[in-house]
Amino acid sequence: MLTLDREETASAVDYGVLNSSIKETFAAIDRFESQAVDEILVMRDQQVFKSAGYNNFSEYCTGELYAWGGYRRINQLLGAHKVIEAAGEFGGHIKNERQARPLVRLAKEPEKLKAAVALALEENPSPSESDFAAAAKKVVTPTPRKKHSAEEPLVPQSHPEYTEVIASLREQHKQELEQLEQELRIGLQTEATATAEEQVQEQLSSLQHLLKQHKEQNVQLQQRLDEMEGLRKLEIENQQLQRRIQELEHAVQERPAQQWGNTMTAQATKALNKQIKLALEKTIDLRSLAVEPPKENATECLRLLGMALKQIATAMNNTQAMEAAAIILGSSPTPSAIALRAEQLQLLPHAVSDIRRVLLKPGCTWRDYWAVAQEYEVIKSDYWAELTPQETELITALEKAKSSKITEQTVSHESLVASDSSNCDLRSGSESASVIATCELIEVGSIVAHADPYRTLYVERGEVVEDLGDEVIVAWEHWKEQLKKTDRYCKDELRFWQSESHE
Repeated sequence: MLTLDREETASAVDYGVLNSSIKETFAAIDRFESQAVDEILVMRDQQVFKSAGYNNFSEYCTGELYAWGGYRRINQLLGAHKVIEAAGEFGGHIKNERQARPLVRLAKEPEKLKAAVALALEENPSPSESDFAAAAKKVVTPTPRKKHSAEEPLVPQSHPEYTEVIASLREQHKQELEQLEQELRIGLQTEATATAEEQVQEQLSSLQHLLKQHKEQNVQLQQRLDEMEGLRKLEIENQQLQRRIQELEHAVQERPAQQWGNTMTAQATKALNKQIKLALEKTIDLRSLAVEPPKENATECLRLLGMALKQIATAMNNTQAMEAAAIILGSSPTPSAIALRAEQLQLLPHAVSDIRRVLLKPGCTWRDYWAVAQEYEVIKSDYWAELTPQETELITALEKAKSSKITEQTVSHESLVASDSSNCDLRSGSESASVIATCELIEVGSIVAHADPYRTLYVERGEVVEDLGDEVIVAWEHWKEQLKKTDRYCKDELRFWQSESHE
């Protein structure tokens, strides 16, 4: 097969080479056409098209092969294949579908078909489409009748036998015409149906493509709407945060820095005092208590009475009422001491609730109890009085079980203290046990602070993010905005963080 450049002149190309290349190209086309026919026969005879969802062969041709002529072109190729098979040994001289087309009508009469091919080969060793058409026409055309000589007697036209033959021929001719008309009608209907199916298929493809585009556009629009809704919510949150920041800045400007506590702001103190007053109003009624003793928790009533006396002493500037409130609450008779004690006692209901919830867990250990109780260590005597005897016995048993574990680790701890004696002061026995208990309980997720009160980290809050055995990695809250956010410490350098450490 020869490839030519259009810019080359005709004189620069050899005729023999070009002619051979053209013939080879057409021969290759004929071979591929024959190969396609074999594959089409497999698709039709074995009904492979049904695996793709097509109901019949015509639907497959219309849906998949419409670019190559569809069902009509496939019928032409199959007809040519049928002619080549019917021609037998002469079939090899029919090269393609165009040459076989004039011979299709002779496929049902193999003898006439072979005669037509032989006749075409006599006139031209390499017959073309026109040669096959002329040969087929000669084979199909009936032989002309011989003229009667003057000597032969003419058969009378009115002879009964000839009349019957003529009538039979007319009837046969009429039937053939009707059959041809029916075949032509069926062929036209099939062709029209194939054309209509092809047009419908094209329209369906176009509509499906358009529907796909609409779906993609709808998805993009929905995503855009979701993004806009998210931006709107973020804008609202930003406005709320800006207003809150302005309020806090205004509050900071109004109050000196020394008036702000380490654990809560002055605004939070006002809100807490307001909540305490509301709780006192709902919880205790002095008139009802004057008539009869409290029916439920007398200790709670007494504590609330002390808080009420403190408020009365503050409002009336009465020293005796202040001393009575201090006696009831168990603190010094000063406003600050009583206020601190009242603030601590506000935690008592939460402490009792949290500790009881932990003790009710199946398989509760000292570690579980201590993780909650350490937050309320300053009011231990108060919440201990609120617990039932069974609950206090359970806590005592958990502490004894913990102490047995500490005893097993005492030897290794004393050796560690001895190795560091050159740099650190020796701790007392109770301090050592406390350090060991703290080291044992510190784990990933623990909220801690530095154990050295002379370090700035003593009042800061950090979270253990990684446990390395004897050492842990701590992420400090006040380092969030700095490049260095974590640091590595031994467990005995840390303690559990408590809100009271900021005061």
